Amino acid sequence: MIVSLEEVIRLLNDHGVRYIVIGGWAAIIHGTARSTSDVDVVYARDRENLKRIVGALQPWNPYLRGAPPGLPFRWDERTLESGLNFTLTTTHGDIDLLGEVSGGGRYEQLLPCSTEVTAFGLTCRVGTLDKLIQLKRAAGRAKDLEVIAELQALLEERKKLDDAADASS
Repeated sequence: MIVSLEEVIRLLNDHGVRYIVIGGWAAIIHGTARSTSDVDVVYARDRENLKRIVGALQPWNPYLRGAPPGLPFRWDERTLESGLNFTLTTTHGDIDLLGEVSGGGRYEQLLPCSTEVTAFGLTCRVGTLDKLIQLKRAAGRAKDLEVIAELQALLEERKKLDDAADASS
């Protein structure tokens, strides 16, 4: 099942979760012509935010993606606090909750490298194009390396537009 970014944003926003969308959906928001089957978010790891995340996702029955059925897994604050990065499957689709990412660090380190956007009439934070390129390079997976050229082309196009706007003002 492919998770709806709109549903995830709405859910996290309704619960006051502090997060930044990265990965495939962030690239799509910036204009790539890619598709993705999960939502990747970097989340703040303070106690209050952990509590909000657990409460938000509880109705979606999160379970470790790829884990054998029946493996004991408890979705609670202690689990979230004890771990860092969680690849979850839910009744609404797959979500990757990332406490830290290669090339970007934790939520607080990524925050200055994110921008607020409106998608589906909802506001969320998304990694900037520059930062997404850096994160994709650091991940080093074939699927991440494939999208870098497209992200760089978008970045160059935006810089040209910005330069043209600056020159006309």
